[in-house]
Amino acid sequence: MKKLVLLSGKGGTGKTTLAGAFIKMADSKAYADCDVDAPNLHLIAALKTAAKEEAFFGLEKAVIDTEKCTDCGLCEAVCRFDAIGGGRVDAYFCEGCGVCVEFCPAGAVAMVPHVSGKTMLYADGERVFSTARLAMGSGNSGKLVTEVKKRLSENMKWDGIAVIDGSPGIGCPVIASVTGADMVLMVAEPSVSGMSDLARIVKTAQTLRVRIGVCINKWDLGGEMAEEIEQYCREEGIDFLGRVPFDPAVIRELNAGRSIAEAEESPAKTAIKDVFLKAVQILYEQ
Repeated sequence: MKKLVLLSGKGGTGKTTLAGAFIKMADSKAYADCDVDAPNLHLIAALKTAAKEEAFFGLEKAVIDTEKCTDCGLCEAVCRFDAIGGGRVDAYFCEGCGVCVEFCPAGAVAMVPHVSGKTMLYADGERVFSTARLAMGSGNSGKLVTEVKKRLSENMKWDGIAVIDGSPGIGCPVIASVTGADMVLMVAEPSVSGMSDLARIVKTAQTLRVRIGVCINKWDLGGEMAEEIEQYCREEGIDFLGRVPFDPAVIRELNAGRSIAEAEESPAKTAIKDVFLKAVQILYEQ
């Protein structure tokens, strides 16, 4: 099994658009959406079967036993996150540090497991799709990404290319997305911020010692920035896999709930297929 992870330094670069196309082009039977803060791969790639959902428990949260509480106010005084007031804990503000538990003289505060989201596993024969959704205001998204990948590995029954739509940015969810990957494909946008974001995510992937490829999405909207990105890849010794043009066909297909790979021939589809074939070649060279 080869694991190809698609990343971007920020959201909105077209990472999920390419991931959905790659799934169709590879006829992948194992794929995942690790953007647990805002998952959307299911809009174009979900299986028709119902998802098996399970609660995800992240950080523990403080809870006050009102029968034991003496209203001394000490827990409220020591809480640096202003999560306690009126004898109650606001779970959205509680960071699970446990200071209130240590300082409560009546032993009225306890740390309890807190549901921070849910995992969703779609399975249809040998085809498996793993994803998850983090609850609003919850933390531990990196841990949830790890759970998404774990469920994919435990349930896939196919020896091909597993396509993983990674988290945007450079933080813990990205590190969890990249861990164990055979290759990452960075989807860059041709802008000043896109160049900066690309450099940051490349450093993260280089630290994790994983093979890197780069492609530029909507390259023809960025003037000279596409050339700068290619030059950066040459200087860093990074595989540059191609340019994908802006194409209204992509928007039409996505609005219809389909991948661009399912469209009639279009400039974007042709370019994405070329990028995909180059990525596959690199994957199997290793």
